[in-house]
Amino acid sequence: MSNWRIGSINGALLAAYFIPVWGIIAYNIMFAPVHALYEQPNISAALYISDHLHMAGMDLVRVAWLLALGRFAVIAFFAVFLVMLCWPSARKSGSCDEALAVALGIGSLISFACMLMASKVGETGALRLHATELLLMLGTAIVLVFDRPAQKVTAANDAVLREPQLADNR
Repeated sequence: MSNWRIGSINGALLAAYFIPVWGIIAYNIMFAPVHALYEQPNISAALYISDHLHMAGMDLVRVAWLLALGRFAVIAFFAVFLVMLCWPSARKSGSCDEALAVALGIGSLISFACMLMASKVGETGALRLHATELLLMLGTAIVLVFDRPAQKVTAANDAVLREPQLADNR
């Protein structure tokens, strides 16, 4: 249990939230794009696109599928992070953090864009949802920046200890 870092635990908890929630949202968009786009998690994007960008019909479906593709990409990178987290060597070295960083980057971009759209169209419920998701991801990103994996001691320290110490070198 000593090789678990706070960033790994934080990332695993975040993945436990985003994989099922965003998976359901993306799945609904994939099979009923226009209907799912007007549900609570996506209403801000739908209203902004239809009202301010004046898109309708197939263009709205394409944007909905693009949003679902972005959410599926975040889910995939969170899943890769969880799989890599199972190996102690990857967890100790911090190599699993790359997948988490990509998921956080794409997810933060999606949540930030949806938050801006929600503020523009006046959807306070969607604004709170996207702001909360954005703060969750940014908090995890900050933890990742400051919680670096332990570094190994280099062999240069051993070479210095093996050199003869003269009285003048002290």
